[in-house]
Amino acid sequence: MRNQVHETLNQKMDKTFNVLKEELNHIRAGRANPMILDKVRVDYYGSETPIKQLASISVPEPRILQIQPYDTSILREIEKAIQIADLGINPSNDGKVIRMVIPMLTEERRKDLTKAVKKLGEDAKVALRNERRDALEHLKKMEKAKEISEDDLASAEKEVQKMIDEHVLLIDQVVAKKSEEIMEV
Repeated sequence: MRNQVHETLNQKMDKTFNVLKEELNHIRAGRANPMILDKVRVDYYGSETPIKQLASISVPEPRILQIQPYDTSILREIEKAIQIADLGINPSNDGKVIRMVIPMLTEERRKDLTKAVKKLGEDAKVALRNERRDALEHLKKMEKAKEISEDDLASAEKEVQKMIDEHVLLIDQVVAKKSEEIMEV
């Protein structure tokens, strides 16, 4: 029974960690990253379609994203969708491909992005603490219902704390790495 609580907790914590990593991928750090286009949708024959389904996206140089549509007739629509997405990057179209030059970040912007990254990390830690609280409540209910003993409860609580500490460490490492990447000139 208590293993099931640990397993559920572990799944929730992994999901929280993966959501954090996904959010951090969308923060641009002054170098080209195709993931900044993940949320951009293009009106393609009346349906909102992700760019990566309509074009190949490559990084020919560290600060340039190149978008080559499979169908060149939608070049203008892709360019328009990028402008509407307000990524802070102006696309340039040469008739065959769209190039996006990623501007260098100012020192002030780097600091703001680092603060945003740390806030995302803190939000993830709050989510972990909420998940820990739920797991501990569940374990205490099991002990009250005599499904587990007091000793089992104590060891299960220690295991929960150990799991939380491991995930907090992972979050700290990912946040530190992203912050370092942002501050790199």
